[in-house]
Amino acid sequence: MALYSDLPVYKASYDLVIAIFQFSKNFKREYKYTLGESLKKETLDLLMLIYRANVRYDKLEVIQKAREQIEMIRLMIRILKEMREISLHQFVAVNIIIEEVSKQLSGWQKSIK
Repeated sequence: MALYSDLPVYKASYDLVIAIFQFSKNFKREYKYTLGESLKKETLDLLMLIYRANVRYDKLEVIQKAREQIEMIRLMIRILKEMREISLHQFVAVNIIIEEVSKQLSGWQKSIK
C-alpha cells in the first residue's frame, strides 16, 4: 500500500481543495456561506474518500463514492460560473484539475475490477 500522500489522485485533489479555498474568499456574501461552504465541504470530503480508499482492502465502493463526489463538485463549479462568481479563467483552471482527478479515479476503479 502506497502512502496516500504519494498518490497522484491525492495530490491533484489536494490542489483542487487549495484552489477552491483561494477563490471562494471572493464570493459575494449570499454565495460564500451557501454554495461556497458546500463546495469546500465536498472537496474536503473527496480528499477523505481518497485516503479511505487507499487504506481499505475493498476499495471499489469508496472509489465509486469519490467519483460521485467529483461530479457534484463539477456541478457546483458550473453553477458558480453561471452565477458569475468565478471567472472563465478560474473555471477552466479548476475544471482541468477536476478532469485530472476524475480520470485518475476512473483508472483506479478499472485497475481494481
